[in-house]
Amino acid sequence: MLQITDVWVTLGAVPILRGVSLQVEAGRIVGLVGRNGAGKTTTIKSVLGLIGVARGAITLDGDDLRNVPPHRRARLGIGYVHEDRRLLAGMSVEENVLLPAWANRLSDPRRRLETIYAQIPEVRELARREAVQLSGGQQKMVALARALMTGSKLLLLDEPFEGLAPAMAERLARLLRALCARGYAMLIAESELKLIGRLADRIVTIERGEILRN
Repeated sequence: MLQITDVWVTLGAVPILRGVSLQVEAGRIVGLVGRNGAGKTTTIKSVLGLIGVARGAITLDGDDLRNVPPHRRARLGIGYVHEDRRLLAGMSVEENVLLPAWANRLSDPRRRLETIYAQIPEVRELARREAVQLSGGQQKMVALARALMTGSKLLLLDEPFEGLAPAMAERLARLLRALCARGYAMLIAESELKLIGRLADRIVTIERGEILRN
C-alpha cells in the first residue's frame, strides 16, 4: 500500500531524513519508534506532502505521491491523526469530524459519517458536544474519527497513545486493530515501545533521521 524508498529531507543544508525506506501493507500496522527529534513526524509529513522531499520516492498503491499536491492527497484515501489532535474550538464533535468532507467537497459526507459512527459509537454519543471541551482521551477518538472521513486506505497516527489512561489506551488499541482487520494500512509514530510493541505487526526504529531496524 505505502512504499517509502530512500527518502531524504533537508532543512537548508542539514539532512533531517537520511535515506528512509519502509513499507506498510494493507491490513498491517507498522510502528515507527524513536526518541523526540528522531524523524518520526517528518517522515509522516513527507507522506502528507507537508514537507518537501529532496530525494527518494513515496508511493501509495503504486502512484507517486510526489506528483500529488498536499491538498489532494486526502482524496487518495489518506487520513492523519495529529499528535495534539487539532480540534477546532466553537465547533461540535460532529462538525469537526465532517470538516475534511467539507474541505475536500466529498459527495457523500453523511454516509461516511454513519460508517464512522458504527465503527466508533462513543463518538456518536458525543456528537453535539463542543469538541475542545472533551477529555484528552475523548478528543483522541474524535481526531481518529475525523481522519477516517478521508482515510479509507491509509492512516497516519502521530503519538496516538501519549497521555492516555490505560483503559482508554486499550480501547484505542482494540479499535485500531479492528480497523486494520478491515484492510486499513497504518503507520503509527510512537516514542515508547511499550504499547505499540504489542499492537504493531512490525516495528521500525528511527534515530537521527535514519532507519536502524526495519
